[in-house]
Amino acid sequence: MTTILNARRAASLFLILGTTAPAWAQTAPQTLQQRVEARLAEIGPGTRFGLVVTDENGRELIAIAPDDRFIPASNTKMYSTALAFHRLSGFDQPDAASGTAVHIEPAARGQSDVILEGRGDARMSSAADCTVDCLSTLADAVAARTRTVRNVIGDDSIYPDQRWGAGMAWNNIQTRSGTAASALTIDDNELPMLVKPAVIGAAPKIEIEPYYEIENRATTVAAGETKLSFTREPNGRTVRVTGTIATGAEPEQMRLAVDDPAHFAAWRLKRMLEARGVRVKGSVEVRHRPMMPSDDPTVRDGAPAAKPPLRQALATLAPAPFIEDLTHTNKVSQNLHAELTLRRVAYAVGSGSSADGIAAVQAMLTEAGVPRTAYDFSDGSGMSTYNRVAPRGMTIFLRWIAAQPWGATWRTTLPIAGIDGTLSKRFKGTALEGKLFAKTGTLNASSALSGYMVARSGKTLSFSIFANDMPQGVAATGTMDAALEMIAAEN
Repeated sequence: MTTILNARRAASLFLILGTTAPAWAQTAPQTLQQRVEARLAEIGPGTRFGLVVTDENGRELIAIAPDDRFIPASNTKMYSTALAFHRLSGFDQPDAASGTAVHIEPAARGQSDVILEGRGDARMSSAADCTVDCLSTLADAVAARTRTVRNVIGDDSIYPDQRWGAGMAWNNIQTRSGTAASALTIDDNELPMLVKPAVIGAAPKIEIEPYYEIENRATTVAAGETKLSFTREPNGRTVRVTGTIATGAEPEQMRLAVDDPAHFAAWRLKRMLEARGVRVKGSVEVRHRPMMPSDDPTVRDGAPAAKPPLRQALATLAPAPFIEDLTHTNKVSQNLHAELTLRRVAYAVGSGSSADGIAAVQAMLTEAGVPRTAYDFSDGSGMSTYNRVAPRGMTIFLRWIAAQPWGATWRTTLPIAGIDGTLSKRFKGTALEGKLFAKTGTLNASSALSGYMVARSGKTLSFSIFANDMPQGVAATGTMDAALEMIAAEN
C-alpha cells in the first residue's frame, strides 16, 4: 500500500510540475516479477517469453510461463555436452578413442584399396599448417607402405547415415550452420570459397578447390556494399554464386557446406596421396551404414541396431583431449561438433544413432528429476525446429548439473558475459560482465539464454529465458539481457 501511495504522489508531483509521469509512476508494479514482466512487454506484441530464475536452494525468484514449451535453438547443446560429461571419461587425455584411422585392404587382381575410417572425431584437419590431428599424417603412412592403390574409400559406417536431424530447415543445409554430420569429418565439413572483384561489369574471380562446380552469376560493380550469396541443392555439386561486389572491395570469403563428408575426406586424401607420388588407379568411393527405423528419433521402432567393430589400422590419429572440443562446441556454438558429441555418446551406449543419443539424454533428464513434459529433442545441436524445452525444466537440469562431480568443469565450457564466445559482446560494461556463464541460442524467430549468473548479493542464480515467435524485424536479446540485469541487481 505504501508503494502505491508513493507512486501516486510521484505521479501527482509530475502533473503539478507540468510534466508527464513516467511509465513506472503510472503503472507502479510492486514486485520484481511484475517489473520484469513490464520490461519484457516493452518489446511489443507477438513475442512469447518464458523465464525462470532460481536461487541456490532451488527457490524460484521469477517464474514467467515456466512450463510452456519453447524452441531452445542452441541451448540444445547444453544437453549434448552435459551428456558427454555424464556418460564418458578421460576428457583430459589425448582422444585416441575417436581418432581417424587408415587401412590398406586387399582388392581384386592383387590390387589394394585405401580405407579412411572415421571414428567420430570432429577435428581432423587438412590444413597446410596442421600439427595435431592431421590428415597428412595418414597420407604419409600410406605413401610409406605402397606406391600404387586402386580406390580411396571413405568409411563412416560406425554411425548410421544420419547427416541431418529431423526438423532442420532445408536452406541451412548448404551453409556451414547445417553441414552434414558424419563419423568421418574433415575441416568441419566446410569448403572455403574466396570471391575477388574484377573489372566493373565482369564476373568476380572465384578461388575454390575443384570439389564443387561453380556457376558464377555475380557481378563486379563500381561502388557499394558487397552483397554476395550462393545456393546449392541438397546433395548437389553445383554452386550458383549471385550478387555484387565493388571493384575496390576486400575479397569475400564464404564457406560452403559438404553433404557427404566421407566422400569429401576421401577426396582430400586422394589428392594428398597423389601429391606424394602414390598412383590412384581407381576412384573415390564411400561406405555408409543405412539408417534403420530404430535409428530415427521420430520413429524409434525396435531395439538399437548392432554397431560394427573397430579394426586394426595401419595408422590412427590421436586428437587433442575431448574437453577442448566440448569447450569449443559451447563457446562458439558449433553445430557439427554438438551433433558428433551426441553420436559419440550414442556409440558408447548403443549403435551410434541420434535416436540412441536422444534416449540417453532422456535417461539423464529422468535422473535429474526433469519432468518428461519439459522437453522433446530431434537433434543434438538445436538446428531442428522440432526441439522443445520448458524454462522450469531447464533450471532443474542446471541445478542438477551444478551438484555433479563434473558440474564445475562443464560450467567452464560456457560463454562468459562480455568476455568470450557468443557472449563476448553482450553485457559489456554491466554488472554482469564476467559474472554470467550461459549458453546462447538463436534460430528463426527464436532466442534463448540459459545458465548461471552471480547476483549483486554474491549468490549464484540459475536461469533460463526464451523468446519465441518474434515478428520479423524484432530482436529480443537486448530485452532479455535487460531483464536479467534487473533480476541480478535486486538479488
